[in-house]
Amino acid sequence: MNSPLAVPPGAVTTAAPASAIAPNAAELNELNRAFHADGYIVLRGFAPPQVCDRIEQVTRAQLAAAVPPVEYEAELGYPGAPASRDAAGGGTVRRLRQAYGRDEVFRQWASDPTLTEVVATLLGEAPRLTLAHHNCVMTKHPHYGSQTGWHRDTRYWSFASPELVTVWLALGREDETNGVLRVIPGSHRVALEPGQLDAAEFLIESHPASQALLGGVRPLGLERGDVLFFDSRLFHSAGQNASAAVKLSAAFAYFGASNHPLPGTRSAEFGSVELPAPAAR
Repeated sequence: MNSPLAVPPGAVTTAAPASAIAPNAAELNELNRAFHADGYIVLRGFAPPQVCDRIEQVTRAQLAAAVPPVEYEAELGYPGAPASRDAAGGGTVRRLRQAYGRDEVFRQWASDPTLTEVVATLLGEAPRLTLAHHNCVMTKHPHYGSQTGWHRDTRYWSFASPELVTVWLALGREDETNGVLRVIPGSHRVALEPGQLDAAEFLIESHPASQALLGGVRPLGLERGDVLFFDSRLFHSAGQNASAAVKLSAAFAYFGASNHPLPGTRSAEFGSVELPAPAAR
């Protein structure tokens, strides 16, 4: 379909935060159909330039100062990461965590009414923002930024229902040179065979049952302001950053009002933000 989400030619921008550009009711219905079929949708140019500018400005300032809480590449030890905090590149930040509490610019974006209307459409009910998962800026660095194997976010999320939506905002170009996100369309609906996941719940690519899945891999090239919405059960991965620049992406995750994190689990930490139901059209 032709996207209504590009900023109109000659549009005037201001310093005030602007809302994302809203799809109409028919477009929301089509987005919902595509999301449930493929496990993801991409809205091109959904975030206005001034919103991206403000988020990037705050992100770069806090990244330069390593304002806590942060996650370091060396802490996870994924392929390509420094061996330890004391090794070369050991101070490479992987994520600026708890973004919602860092600055008003993140709170405005995560609760943008047009964004949350799309999320509500995909969930089928009013959304809530989890503060325990994602709620970060991903900062994939050259040289020491690691690669992430095929996984579902549900491997470490504990909710009554696994139906959550991640919203991923590209703050710059994302392509094969800098660790583009790859997905397997429809994999959110696939039942796995015993032994198809390793101990960390990454997909074992050499498993015979994985071959059909891996035959459908799709890299999701993004431009600044593009927004990816994906189901938490969708298999996704990302390579290393072979470019000369840090790749920045803001990520937040949402669950439906009738859903809830399981008590005593990591998902119940930090609480959530209740968001208003979208206005009737």
